[in-house]
Amino acid sequence: MPAPDLARHPLTRWSGPLGLPDFSAIADADFPAVFDAALAAHQAEIAAIAGNAEAATIENTLEALELSGEALDRVCAIFWCRAGAHTNPDIQALERAIAPKMARHFSAIHMNAALFSRIDALHREREALGLDAETARVLEKTWKRFVRAGAKLGEEEKTRLAAINERLASLGAQFGQNVLADEAAWALYLDEGDDLAGLPDFLKAAMVEAAASRGYQGRYAVTLSRSIVEPFLTFSARRDLRLKAFEAFTGRGGNGGDTDNGPVVRETLALRSQKARLLGYDSYAAFKLDDTMAKSPAAVLALLEPVWEKARAKAEVDRQALQRLAAAAGDNAPLAAADWRYWQEKLRAEKFAFDEAGLKPYLQLDRIIDACFDVAGRLFGLTFEEEKTGIAAWHEEVRVFEVKDADGAHRATFLADYFSRPSKRSGAWMSSLQGAHRLGAGAAPIVYNIMNFARPPRGRPALLSMDEARTLFHEFGHALHGMLSEARWPSVSGTAVSRDFVELPSQLYEHWLTVPEILKKHALHHETGQPMPAELVDKMLEARNFDAGFATVEFAASALVDMAYHSQREAPQDPLAFEAGTLERLGMPKEIAMRHRTPHFLHVFSGDGYSAGYYSYMWSEVLDADAFSAFEETGDVFDAATAQKLRAHIYSAGGTKDPEELYRAFRGKMPSPDAMMAKRGLA
Repeated sequence: MPAPDLARHPLTRWSGPLGLPDFSAIADADFPAVFDAALAAHQAEIAAIAGNAEAATIENTLEALELSGEALDRVCAIFWCRAGAHTNPDIQALERAIAPKMARHFSAIHMNAALFSRIDALHREREALGLDAETARVLEKTWKRFVRAGAKLGEEEKTRLAAINERLASLGAQFGQNVLADEAAWALYLDEGDDLAGLPDFLKAAMVEAAASRGYQGRYAVTLSRSIVEPFLTFSARRDLRLKAFEAFTGRGGNGGDTDNGPVVRETLALRSQKARLLGYDSYAAFKLDDTMAKSPAAVLALLEPVWEKARAKAEVDRQALQRLAAAAGDNAPLAAADWRYWQEKLRAEKFAFDEAGLKPYLQLDRIIDACFDVAGRLFGLTFEEEKTGIAAWHEEVRVFEVKDADGAHRATFLADYFSRPSKRSGAWMSSLQGAHRLGAGAAPIVYNIMNFARPPRGRPALLSMDEARTLFHEFGHALHGMLSEARWPSVSGTAVSRDFVELPSQLYEHWLTVPEILKKHALHHETGQPMPAELVDKMLEARNFDAGFATVEFAASALVDMAYHSQREAPQDPLAFEAGTLERLGMPKEIAMRHRTPHFLHVFSGDGYSAGYYSYMWSEVLDADAFSAFEETGDVFDAATAQKLRAHIYSAGGTKDPEELYRAFRGKMPSPDAMMAKRGLA
């Protein structure tokens, strides 16, 4: 069979509207041959750059490297989107095959001695090259990336490191697929009557839809989607059913058999430890943090440990209150982790005279999407026009929007995939089919958000919890970071920033969800169209830190365990015993579970993205609490001058400058953790 023509194939030549691929012309069977052809094409481009007889220049080496591999970038963008958002056995089999192949390919590039010698020559002469600041930063980051990937190692060490990278890629793919398999395989089917005691109508409607999608018409399904299982744990009056659901939810990836992630984690940690030592670092955490704002595990712990102690103390006060409330209701059993959300919601209703179920009628998905767009318009002058006809995407539920600047010029294409399904991995995320840059011919951003909201019955609106509405704003903040990029160089565009800075644009954007004028305009009752009553808004805002102890313990435990795993010089032989020992040392309340237990900790083990980096959400939270204060101090949370600085120095700058320099340019100073502590209700 002849190799595919990369200049004409729909996977690599995108001819759809708004610069999109023509998904209707793409078949799963196309991927293997196009991957092979694109890898070969990229290898040829790299060989030409490395073998250039002329002396290295920015144009013939750095620019050529940045612009190489376009076909590979395109097929990868489509494939990894499919692998996360709409997979199947064929895609999963290919994922297991392509992950190590990609690792091998990029190891070969980073360990190419001739290529590195050209980059090294430019790096040595950088002061004499008269480079602009962005180009100088790209050169520095490129040189460091090659060094961190083993370019300076001896041949034997290079071979070993390449093998480690290849195996880690396979393990990451396997970890994610195991979690997805456990999530897809489990459901708790319930019937009318006592099974549904305590459940609000919005949850019962979502459970009917979930059961029907699995072939169980007329029944109710508790699934392991957070959009269903967490409200079930919050409202179900049946403790026995809560215990079953909680055990399944926290047990994902750790159930034995073919999908058990214990061996995957053990080998992953061992290989990461070996990789760090090969590259001259004491631990994998030291390796990962060397290129972040935090710089060291000690700096991370200096943030996390004081927060942990305050959160644990708050959680203990709350535990006693919940136990008393349960006892007063006739439940004298010791409070268990499966009980916390249930009694916490009862206590919220008692203290603040409202519950989360009372908010849901006002939080329609479409209205919250409109609110996201409205805020982006007020801050940055953007408009969003939905393309409702004739544009195919990876799934029929995907929505497509053209994004325009204030002058009407095309800014970006935005795609959104909102509902949970068995073919989609859990969680919520932002990514890009195409990043923005201005090198060569340039490229306009094509950005997408993935959510896992419960699908409503046909003809009824999807109603969100406040936490889900925040998640939508959060991921849209990431999307704006990609869409507003003005970077020239692809490698520093959009979200290509240090891990503990990347969450700033997303977490900051969450603040605008609860701005009163946004709630008044968009938080409208799905039946009456009336805005959320001011009294309910006030109660919601008053209660927003009500669960601060629980929420912070849940998060910080995961961050501290992640850091503990990766701070060891020698990886633990029994990761789950190490997890238990770490939690015992920390004094983890037995009534609260980690937000992400080790066997399903996708951030850390399904790839390398947040390994030794889960802390970054809290690190960025220190920044976002202070950044929103910049608006509050003006008396106008949409202040135009502050918004212009925010766009210029945070959302549009990408990684063109050091993150601390960017933040200082916006705010004039670096923040202390005090604002974050106050925001969480822990001050």
